[in-house]
Amino acid sequence: MALTPFIKGGEGDLNTMGLKIYLNGKLVDRDKAVVSVFDHGLLYGDGVFEGIRSYDGIIFKLKEHIERLFQSAHTLMLEIPLSKKELERAVVETLKANRLENSYIRLVVTRGEGDLGLDPRKCRKACLFIITDKIMLYPKDYYEKGLKLITVPTVRNHPEALNPQLKTLNYLNNILAKIEANNSGFDEAILLNAQGYVTECTGENIFFIKNGALWTPPPYVGILRGITREVVMRIARRLGFTVLEEPFTRHELYTADEVFLTGTAAEIVPVSMIDNRLIDENCPGKLTARLMAEFKKTIPREGVRYKAKG
Repeated sequence: MALTPFIKGGEGDLNTMGLKIYLNGKLVDRDKAVVSVFDHGLLYGDGVFEGIRSYDGIIFKLKEHIERLFQSAHTLMLEIPLSKKELERAVVETLKANRLENSYIRLVVTRGEGDLGLDPRKCRKACLFIITDKIMLYPKDYYEKGLKLITVPTVRNHPEALNPQLKTLNYLNNILAKIEANNSGFDEAILLNAQGYVTECTGENIFFIKNGALWTPPPYVGILRGITREVVMRIARRLGFTVLEEPFTRHELYTADEVFLTGTAAEIVPVSMIDNRLIDENCPGKLTARLMAEFKKTIPREGVRYKAKG
């Protein structure tokens, strides 16, 4: 198998030695893909990442994900060691090395190895790795029966503290909320901001439908501007929905006709109950189901094609 020049193959046959990880310019075996304990991504969560999906040899929205990665890194003043085009090729070659046509892709850039101090100037070179593997965020029946959500005490990070529009390695805000949902026996958590407005869930954006209109929180309340979120809003407008990005409270969710979540790993997943209040006993709702179907049709048209198996 021919690799692009900036990827150095490891020892042995890439197709028979198990999962391969791209690590700083090389494809290495999974058990050899290690980073230093002095890496500031590990010590302080100093780094950025993207989660990406491939479907039947199409990497969905790859260019948009890489663009967002570079935007997050720019705000953190973190230099990514590859160009956008080189990073795109590295993702493709990692998928090819693992012979994966349907995959979840985790693209990570850390500040790199430094010392025990906070100063990022002590980290002379960023660390970049790419993992391609399988993922199933929610079981199939959740897409047929819906998720049960709970509002949790943990408040979403303030945009001027750690802006939720940055996909950084510091996910403790989300993890604390997920722990609270788990401890309460619910599938997922809703985070409010300091003003009491709905923001998002621990790994997904949230939407509701009322009287044929589609609502979702605006970025300024403290959300990640999700790539799947943007696709769904565009599809909804094409289908004739009124799409509103406006702040709202839990009351609007409780009284909605339909509620659903969106995310790269989750895609579109309906919600049946919030804080023990029934939203829709016939999950997914009619309009949510239509959006789910249209989203599936969109995937082949909006990605980078590759051939994983020769």
